[in-house]
Amino acid sequence: MVRLILNVLWFVFGSGLLLAIGYGVAALICFALIVTIPFGVASMRLAVYSLWPFGRTVVSRPSAGVASGLANVLWVVLAGLWLALAHITAGIAQCVTIIGIPFGIANFKLVPAAFWPLGREIVDLD
Repeated sequence: MVRLILNVLWFVFGSGLLLAIGYGVAALICFALIVTIPFGVASMRLAVYSLWPFGRTVVSRPSAGVASGLANVLWVVLAGLWLALAHITAGIAQCVTIIGIPFGIANFKLVPAAFWPLGREIVDLD
C-alpha cells in the first residue's frame, strides 16, 4: 500500500510524468533515426520505469554482450551523462525537504539506469 501511495505521489508531484515524457520524446527521436533503435528501446524502458519506480529495481542482464557495452559508451557521450546529472540535481533538490526525501532517493535510483541503460532490465522487488 505504501508503494502505491509513493508511486501516485511520484507520478503527480515527483516529476514522474515529466521524466516519462522526456524519455518518450528521446525514444521517438531514436526510433526515427533507425540506427539508434536500441537506444530508443532502452529509453522506453526508462520511461516506463520513471512513471512507477517504487517497488521495482534495475539489475544487470548477464546475457548482455560486448556490443551493449560499446553502445553504452556512445549513450554516455550523447545522452547518459546529461540525464544522470539531471537526476542527481533533481534528487538533491528533492532531498532538501523531509517530504521529498523518498522522491530524491528514487531519482538517485534512476541515475545508473540513465547513465548505462543497455544490458540492464527492470524487475519487480517481489
